[in-house]
Amino acid sequence: MVVTEMSSFSLLCILALLLVIGHVANAQNSRADYVNAHNDARRQVGVGDIVWDNTVASFAQDYANQRKGDCQLIHSGGGGRYGENLAWSSGDMSGSDAVKLWVNEKADYNYNSNTCASGKVCGHYTQVVWRNSQRVGCAKVRCDNNRGTFITCNYDPPGNYVGEKPYLLEQPLTCSGNTRIILSLT
Repeated sequence: MVVTEMSSFSLLCILALLLVIGHVANAQNSRADYVNAHNDARRQVGVGDIVWDNTVASFAQDYANQRKGDCQLIHSGGGGRYGENLAWSSGDMSGSDAVKLWVNEKADYNYNSNTCASGKVCGHYTQVVWRNSQRVGCAKVRCDNNRGTFITCNYDPPGNYVGEKPYLLEQPLTCSGNTRIILSLT
């Protein structure tokens, strides 16, 4: 009887541990985690918040499922409707870590010239903060044969139009009598 009780207790402990590990593994992969990571970056440049959209998320999940077999960073084309950011990691990666990876490209973006630093990529960052993008949907899959993690976020409406800046900087001017005027620079 003691052996059975000990085995049951051990099994219960193992199941509890697996439940905790599963919960931790899913941390920072919720809709709110994706949206909050986007909005933190958007607020830094004065762009309105983006919201989660189930239709966009469904598109993202369908495409992530297609990439699960090879996990190559090949763009879907957005079905002609959506902008898209992709991320891959050889191990596990949270959704918020993927967004942070894209946002880190800010260091390579020059707002004044609206270009990336020579030899650098910054289009993922500009899509995250694109002023006209209002809805986002993201998906994450573990690649087959333990080949890593694939994450995609899609944006509606899309951004990254050639010749357009992702956001407009506002420059306050102070005139006589403490009158303030806000100019939007393009």
